[in-house]
Amino acid sequence: MKTNVYVLYGGKSVEHEVSLKSASAILNALDRSKFNVYPVYITKEGIWCNLGLLEEEIEDVKQLQIEPSTTVAKSIGEFLAKDFREGEKNIIFPAIHGINGEDGTIQGLLELLDVPYVGNEVLSSAAGMDKVIMRDIFARHGIPQTEYTSLRLHNWKEDEERCYQQVEEKIGYPCYIKPANSGSSVGISRAENRKELKKSFQEAFLYDCKIIIEREVIGREMQTSVIGNDYPKASVSGEFIMERPFFDYNAKYIDGTIIPVVPARLEPAVADNVREMAIKSFKVLNCYGLARVDIFVTDDNQVLVNEVNTMPGFTALSMTPVLWEATDGTTYAELIEWLIQLAFQRYQQKKSILYTRGVEE
Repeated sequence: MKTNVYVLYGGKSVEHEVSLKSASAILNALDRSKFNVYPVYITKEGIWCNLGLLEEEIEDVKQLQIEPSTTVAKSIGEFLAKDFREGEKNIIFPAIHGINGEDGTIQGLLELLDVPYVGNEVLSSAAGMDKVIMRDIFARHGIPQTEYTSLRLHNWKEDEERCYQQVEEKIGYPCYIKPANSGSSVGISRAENRKELKKSFQEAFLYDCKIIIEREVIGREMQTSVIGNDYPKASVSGEFIMERPFFDYNAKYIDGTIIPVVPARLEPAVADNVREMAIKSFKVLNCYGLARVDIFVTDDNQVLVNEVNTMPGFTALSMTPVLWEATDGTTYAELIEWLIQLAFQRYQQKKSILYTRGVEE
């Protein structure tokens, strides 16, 4: 019997369009001789729409979008009652980036449904999505990183001057201001003075009620993919040739100005250190399945962890598949099947856990 793979994509997130690109590639790469493929579109309002069994390749992401005429709760109920083939061999592949998909919310629902799913679980997803929590965990475990501080929206509204002074005294200029929960560089900006800092706060608070401010790191950013469950492996690292001070959303997904270099230009000892730090970060956040760990390497070869992305972009040209192709020849289709196998393994591991007390004799 074939495995039913339900690919969730879209979502109520600023990364909605990025998710469509990832899903299109995943759907086309799944081997139809092994899998029944079901695209499940989640609209920007959060409504679930099952497109049915997919037999042909997706040529345009517009094919993955439909206009629903129902409510969020009703759409989820209809999917579970009518579209989800209960009793068969099923797995969910959440190809959703950002809020409401990568932050543990979808994962929590799937845990309640008791269905295997690809990628990180509730805890690692939530911790990886919240940049402040992630950095607090790194600090607790001695993982090297840049100096940072965080502020909440109500603090800023109550006393703007005090917030700006806190940043200037603790972090200084230049610094980066980011929404605590966001991805794909949405809402992120760089400030070199008070005027730019004010504007950056305004921008970041549009996307979250908590922001993080980080001291700028002068160095090259390495991206390393880590895949596995209890014994994760790290790929070779890759980097991008810098054409801007930092890669905003347009540079990553619209302008096409990013030039990847794989493997990254690192001395062997430094490359090993980066991979070891990537695996350590993966384990510290309790990750399972996959993650992409972004790490700065300074001119004197100091290694500083920037962040862990628990559901990185997943088109055939995204860094994760490119890194594994360069590491050991793993193809895009093989990578997807590897992640599905890991998901089933983790699901079986969790099934052995007792959730009720045993009967005492």
